[in-house]
Amino acid sequence: MNLSIIVPLLNEADNLPELMAHIVRLDPAPQQVILVDGGSVDGSVAIANSVLKSIETAQLITDWHIIESTVGRAQQMNAGAMLATGDVLLFLHADTELPADAIDNVQQAIAQYDWGRFDVHLDSHEPLLNIVGLMINKRSRLLSIATGDQAIFIKKSVFEQIGGYPDQPLMEDIELCKRLKKLARPACLKSKVITSARRWQQHGTWRTIFLMWHLRFDYWRGVSPNVLKQRYHK
Repeated sequence: MNLSIIVPLLNEADNLPELMAHIVRLDPAPQQVILVDGGSVDGSVAIANSVLKSIETAQLITDWHIIESTVGRAQQMNAGAMLATGDVLLFLHADTELPADAIDNVQQAIAQYDWGRFDVHLDSHEPLLNIVGLMINKRSRLLSIATGDQAIFIKKSVFEQIGGYPDQPLMEDIELCKRLKKLARPACLKSKVITSARRWQQHGTWRTIFLMWHLRFDYWRGVSPNVLKQRYHK
């Protein structure tokens, strides 16, 4: 199995050195990593190029690319997918850390499934956020829906079959999974990715819980993603 990791970036300068160093430590290594910048103004591209120069001699097995795209997570991930040479695509948020044996986990899963995702753990010692992570994982298993924080992976042929990520500013991961589960159920890996709890901590845990549930409910009843995005970024 050849795997391409695709990471959408937007002003992720603080996360990039750790993100790239972590990817280098994956064992086995991915065939390809594509960082797709959506117009960062914090020097993300320059930092990524600088970090890449420092790791190239140590990690020649992975083919690294840094490209630029129009802003929008869905558009950025689709741009990365067009460049990808792997049989399997793994979409990774810049503030999410894969388990060290993630590639092996995906390889085992993709032998039986067309797509899947990891369980998630929020990077916080707050008990309520531990419960939130557990509920996200349970809901994902029940509904066969994953969030972008769960490092969704898909056979490239299947990704192309469904037309890639839908061109919408929010809930693109939910819509992608709705299309995928019409074809097949996902592999729900118990192995955990660790994702940042910064939004929950910045905006308040309970407030964020209510916001997320409200946004999902409104999306389910047909509210436009453009309207939902305005509420999400308030």
